Amino acid sequence: MNIKKEIVKRIIEEKVNNLKDLNRIKGEVAKKYKADFPTNTDLLQSYHKTKGKDERVLALLRTRPVRSLSGVVNISVLTKPFPCPGKCIYCPLQEGAPKSYLKNEPAVMRAVANNYRPLSQVKNRIASLKKTGHPTNKIELRIVGGTWSFYSEKYQINFIKKCFDACNGKISKNLKEAQKTNEKAEHRIICLSIETRPDFITKEEILRLRSLGVTMVELGVQSLYDDVLDFNQRGHKVEDTKIATKLLEDSGFKVCYQVMLNLPKSTIKKDIDTFQRLFSDSSFRPDFLKIYPCAVLKEAPLHSLWKEGKYHPFREKDLIEIIKKVKKDIIPRYVRIQRLFRDIPSQSIIAGSKISNLRENIVKEAKKEGWKCNCIRCREIKADYNPQEKLELFREDYSASGGKEVLLSVESSDRGRLFAILRLRKTSSPFLSTLKGAGVIREIHTYGQQLLIKNRDKTSPQHKGLGKKLIKIAERITKEEFKQDSIAVISGVGARDYWRNNGYRLRSTYMIKKLS
Repeated sequence: MNIKKEIVKRIIEEKVNNLKDLNRIKGEVAKKYKADFPTNTDLLQSYHKTKGKDERVLALLRTRPVRSLSGVVNISVLTKPFPCPGKCIYCPLQEGAPKSYLKNEPAVMRAVANNYRPLSQVKNRIASLKKTGHPTNKIELRIVGGTWSFYSEKYQINFIKKCFDACNGKISKNLKEAQKTNEKAEHRIICLSIETRPDFITKEEILRLRSLGVTMVELGVQSLYDDVLDFNQRGHKVEDTKIATKLLEDSGFKVCYQVMLNLPKSTIKKDIDTFQRLFSDSSFRPDFLKIYPCAVLKEAPLHSLWKEGKYHPFREKDLIEIIKKVKKDIIPRYVRIQRLFRDIPSQSIIAGSKISNLRENIVKEAKKEGWKCNCIRCREIKADYNPQEKLELFREDYSASGGKEVLLSVESSDRGRLFAILRLRKTSSPFLSTLKGAGVIREIHTYGQQLLIKNRDKTSPQHKGLGKKLIKIAERITKEEFKQDSIAVISGVGARDYWRNNGYRLRSTYMIKKLS
């Protein structure tokens, strides 16, 4: 028996569940073999060879556990460099990278290593996640790089088909076949998101996105001031954001806004006001947010303005205070703040904030000051799951884009720990005939450590029926309160089987159920 096998054997036999005991065993066995400590990744490979699936062992040896602590794993895939319709002055343009991205960003480096081939990018990322102990049954696939809607339709179809092929482990004849295969594949795409501009969202574009399997759209909103958008040459107006948001939400999509702080011509007051308007004005109210401080990069036209003294980024102290105010006083419970900083290496930032761990710093300050952010990400249960804890159901109603939104959530009694959510919409005027007269489930998500499909484990609230309970409540609300006789779900392709098991059937890319 070699050193790795012996350590794994002792981990299993002694039921080790903490790093102190793991390191003790490593030390004892390494001393016996007069060898160096094997890495956790090495031990995981040895454990995988035993066909073991004990979540306790996997959790113990897993590296960067946060990657699968929200119930899914995220995989970002970059499109090839391609002309962009935008002329934004803060946006870098670097040869060999998609517009707005730099070649030394981690995601770009992975894409370059794979020659921007989607199949290779996804396949290698899955292998990397599995190697470090993360389940990859449930994947949120995020397509990034430039304005997605500006790529040719042929490229879009082929790109997404190749992503599905990578997850399926086989090459399909066409996209429709690849999607059908993914419904029962080992690696299922349960959410598919793209990035685009508000002015590119039309009824025709929504039909195209649905045929591709897209369930979430990230809109480059940036600001709610037209003068700021004009100066930065965004090429769209605030009104475009309102129109895009309504079309997307009425079609069931999850909507994420990308918002930039300290843009040229903006001010601290304007930035704070932008966030206040995002949630006080029902024309907006996104489900997700990405907040990025504007940075001066030598590859962007803004660099010249900065050199001429015509642009001065906010001080880091001011940026932190703005974000603290947003998180403390403005963000409602139905929003998830996805990110607070672009993954741009500090050496590429000529001027502007370089604090890549901005979120962690703000969490520390909040703890000192005695307040908490109410956003979904800050309340997710993650690894802090206690199966004995009493759970409660909460409901929050709000209007958005002319429709009625109901957020159902399973939480701890103090609302500090969030286990599951469901977003239900009563749409005001859907243009899709499939959704007329139907309540629409736009999202369902159980948080905590991702488990293999059909697995149960006391370390996670997944697969314990929380989702099914929320679905039953949503169906009752749709029938009794909305007075509608059917309910539709904008399901990810890989989640269709889950909905079939709950009585739903596929119709025009949505999962539909008639309510008796």
